[in-house]
Amino acid sequence: MKKVIQFSGFIFFAFLMTTYTGCKKDNEIPFNRIPDYKMATLTTTTISGITLTTAVAGGEVISDGGAEITVNGICLSTIHQRPTVADQEVDIGAGTGTFSGILTGLTPYTTYYVRAFAINKAGISYGNEVQFTTNNAVKATLTTLTLTSITLTNAVSGGNITDDGGAVITSRGVCWSINEEPTTEDAITSDGTGTGTFTSNLTDLEPGTTYFVRAYAVNSAGVTYGNQLSFTTGVEPGPIVFNPGLTYGSVSDIDGNIYNTIQIGTQVWMAENLKTTKYNDNTSIPYVTNNTEWMELTTGAYCWYNNNAATYKASYGALYNWYAVNTGKLCPDGWHVPSREEWMKLASYLGGVEDAGGKLKESGLTHWQGSNTGASNTTGFTALPGGLRDVSNDFGGFFIKINAIGAWWTSTPGIEPTDHPLWLDFNSGKFYFVPYWIYYNSGLSVRCLKD
Repeated sequence: MKKVIQFSGFIFFAFLMTTYTGCKKDNEIPFNRIPDYKMATLTTTTISGITLTTAVAGGEVISDGGAEITVNGICLSTIHQRPTVADQEVDIGAGTGTFSGILTGLTPYTTYYVRAFAINKAGISYGNEVQFTTNNAVKATLTTLTLTSITLTNAVSGGNITDDGGAVITSRGVCWSINEEPTTEDAITSDGTGTGTFTSNLTDLEPGTTYFVRAYAVNSAGVTYGNQLSFTTGVEPGPIVFNPGLTYGSVSDIDGNIYNTIQIGTQVWMAENLKTTKYNDNTSIPYVTNNTEWMELTTGAYCWYNNNAATYKASYGALYNWYAVNTGKLCPDGWHVPSREEWMKLASYLGGVEDAGGKLKESGLTHWQGSNTGASNTTGFTALPGGLRDVSNDFGGFFIKINAIGAWWTSTPGIEPTDHPLWLDFNSGKFYFVPYWIYYNSGLSVRCLKD
């Protein structure tokens, strides 16, 4: 009888060991724990700060069960619910109270199951389960900034990133190529990270070459490109190409510069852009190079394109603001800046505005870019594309459109912008007056007309 009881006791002990070592469930007390300790009580807090690859998770240990909480943290899984520390575990701290930490290295657009956990001498306790889904990355939104400060080998552009697509912008800049739709496989700049406006300096360009430009931004969704722009670098100015079949006169200014002149109908015009640095009363015209200072001018001033007299003075002349024109002292004695009506008289003599521009433009591609549409220079006027200094909000005093356009002041006063300066374009033979964004402190070329 004693043997049977002992045998039965052994069987009963083995049964208990099997039950409590092989089938322990969450929050269940181990068979061999110290009886005075209890499992901790805790909750899992709602997930916050969810991004593509990160989130903030945590919990609150309400009771330590009478034993020190040696570790608390988060466990998570994408495969099944009720995750445990056997899945992915993130240790955060120890003790009771609230705790939180950042989950990193998550997969975008993925659902995660999460539980807080706490460990004391009684074992591992888990809080309630919560779930969340990481954001789905989309590409950034951006635009390409207009090209400025175009020289023979350099230009300035940039971009404006208005939306990061829900992910950090890790790289940004501009890319360019002689082919359309450039990518980051072509020439690029690297201009930092994050959203907002950035400036890009394009260097080592080829003179007289047309380039295509796009801003780019990189986030975890990939590379996004802004709108495409194009520009043409300047060319080393060669000698002005006058009409060899015509006879030119000459006139000099107070600086001693000598200009060819040409008679067209009853009018006698300078056949070159003005380049004087003095008014005809021998007082100096202020030379202003700083963009901000130029933008704020309310008195006469001049500059050279890109503040580079060595390259641009001889062929293109100077750029003047309208305050210099309005002094009435800019042209040599016996000459004046033409009014709108005098420009229109010239166009009328040439058969109207549709073809007059081509008859005024220097022929060939020595200075004009592209096809120089309609250019014949039959008048001998020899109009050159000296560009301008633009003071609109987009350009802020920068120099633009050398080799692409010529813009000449009228003397006609009016509400700003003035009564529309003459504008000739590389891709048109038309004669027209630009109807907008020319202001009193814009920098334009000047042609003088004999009194």
